[in-house]
Amino acid sequence: MERFSSFDGLSLAYSVTGAEAAGEAVLLHHGFASSARVNWERPGVVAALVEAGRRVVVFDARGHGDSEAPHDPAAYAGGAMARDVVALFDHLGLERVDMAGYSMGAFVTIELAGKATEPRLRSLFLGGIGTAQLLGQRPPTETIAAALEAEDATSVADPSGRAFRYFADATGQDRLALAAVQRAGRGVDLELLGGISQPTLVVNGQSDTMAGDPADVAALIPGARALSVPGDHLSAVMKPEFRQAMLDWARR
Repeated sequence: MERFSSFDGLSLAYSVTGAEAAGEAVLLHHGFASSARVNWERPGVVAALVEAGRRVVVFDARGHGDSEAPHDPAAYAGGAMARDVVALFDHLGLERVDMAGYSMGAFVTIELAGKATEPRLRSLFLGGIGTAQLLGQRPPTETIAAALEAEDATSVADPSGRAFRYFADATGQDRLALAAVQRAGRGVDLELLGGISQPTLVVNGQSDTMAGDPADVAALIPGARALSVPGDHLSAVMKPEFRQAMLDWARR
């Protein structure tokens, strides 16, 4: 992966796949405790989109993957991740972008599109996102942060916290950086959804109890469509049906 310096000087890792002359770029933003490699490359999403004729941009969000990972919650506050996306657009000179985000990445996508501050977004794919998450109601950020900071993973009693802890360990993430991301706060003003004007597809796993029914979010976005695919919150992105949904969205 290559690197660029974001708005505050933090070094973030990214890669671009597909010909320069290919169709307009698709930017993929991964979920919490994941990375571009885990969410998009290993499941074959990047390869499928490139084969379909798209130029694909992926990057590791601050605190994740190969990007710098501060342990101070302040480094993740104030819409930092959304500002990172804009900085990457500027770095690559991207003028029109279809943007897909999963879970945390969907939060970032909504923040960019809902505030109407980023005119370069052409269409949106929101995965693993529910109204309870958007309101910061489930699971509690402190619960996940404490699970990530625990010395012994087996001591974590909360099921959601334990799931994220095991996932972070499996993907080799910096647990203290992830805890800082959680402590920086989550939650999105639901009124932002009503301000989204781009064509939007919301896709959740059928067994995703964290996100729930994608139709609940789609109903708040003018003209949005909803789709359920096999899998839960951590596994849906690995399913062929999820990849196909993204291909259909990108080929629309």
